[in-house]
Amino acid sequence: QMQLAESGGGLAQAGGSLRLSCAASGRTFSSAAMGWFRQAPGKDREFVAAIRWSDRSTYYADSVKGRFTISRDNAKNTVYLQMNSLKPEDTAVYYCAADLNGSSWYRGLVGKVDEYDYWGQGTQVTVSS
Repeated sequence: QMQLAESGGGLAQAGGSLRLSCAASGRTFSSAAMGWFRQAPGKDREFVAAIRWSDRSTYYADSVKGRFTISRDNAKNTVYLQMNSLKPEDTAVYYCAADLNGSSWYRGLVGKVDEYDYWGQGTQVTVSS
């Protein structure tokens, strides 16, 4: 089992910044791909960003490229999502997810919800205009 716990959500103004954290515990994940997804009311869950734990390779959705940065701290077993230049359309519940064996990365499927084995409970991000 792996447990994922997100934190850092809240309210921001358009153009502002927030940093989300995802603390991981339980099973080892040296081969994992870690992802951030988001889900707005009435919409499907969508991919935001992913990082490969082993070498810190990253991948972003076009909608956040250049504004969001995913990173990880090995010592703290934590993945971060730094969100800058926030827009009202970034409003959603943000989820952290783990693909333990990282196979989604090698198959080019890091953006697929079904590729992830574990999910956090989510944290709300609200951006006001």
